[in-house]
Amino acid sequence: MLEFHIRDMKSAHCVDVITKAVLAADHNAVIEFDLPQHLVRITNAQDVACLEGAIRDAGYAPVLTQA
Repeated sequence: MLEFHIRDMKSAHCVDVITKAVLAADHNAVIEFDLPQHLVRITNAQDVACLEGAIRDAGYAPVLTQA
């Protein structure tokens, strides 16, 4: 499981944008959000750098907290 802290993730719109970005990068990823804590947990991920880059390209600043 990967866990990213995304401080600038604040709304359902952010969740939607990040979901689309992650699934475009890895269609097998399973994503779980903890919006109040600004956390995204991803399982079945193939490439950490690719997912982090996809989230950055979507306009967010992810910080990997668990790999």
